[in-house]
Amino acid sequence: MTDSNQNPQALIVGVGPGLGISLARRFGREGFAVTIAGRNEQKLKEFAKQLRGEDITVDTAIADAADPKAFQASLERLAGRITPSVVIYNAAIIAADNLLTSDIDYLITNNNIDTFGAIIAAQVFTPAMRHAGSGTFLASGGYAGVDPQPAYATLSLGKAGLRAATTLIHKELKEEGVHSASVTIAGAIEPGTSMDPDLIADTFWNLHTQAAADWTAESVFDGNN
Repeated sequence: MTDSNQNPQALIVGVGPGLGISLARRFGREGFAVTIAGRNEQKLKEFAKQLRGEDITVDTAIADAADPKAFQASLERLAGRITPSVVIYNAAIIAADNLLTSDIDYLITNNNIDTFGAIIAAQVFTPAMRHAGSGTFLASGGYAGVDPQPAYATLSLGKAGLRAATTLIHKELKEEGVHSASVTIAGAIEPGTSMDPDLIADTFWNLHTQAAADWTAESVFDGNN
């Protein structure tokens, strides 16, 4: 493995066995030193071991978006160690629930993870991108944010908020050389299908390398890309 100090840095917030690790792998293959962040230390260690076995330079960071103040403090400490040129917010709560019967604390916690965590990540890491005049801030969206689903109420709220947030960030930072966008994933992620997480990860990479003239606030992945 190469020295991470010589590599561009990518931060993936919210890493699981599907899209999260595919994102880390995709950017790691391109020579990025990848930091994977989440709230489960043991799982992060397992994913890091797997990625290192693929000769990817990887570090881990504990950060729980369910607690906004603690999450912000964790990311600020992390920003003292790394200056990522790519930040991808991939954290979300995917659960069947109902808007009218869910406990309000449950709704608030889910919205913290689905939406406000991304805003906090942008507040912490995009100032350095603005200073550099370049950088990429991406987020994993979902079609429930476009077409809200009553059976997945909090996910619908969260992804709608995330979509709006990345659009606002896009409009604010585009002229400063920073690309912000959400990838609206229009379907269930399933390995070995047209919705394979590795294929979706390619979309994130393509957005990072996209010419500024082609930047948009949203890209839709529906398996036909």
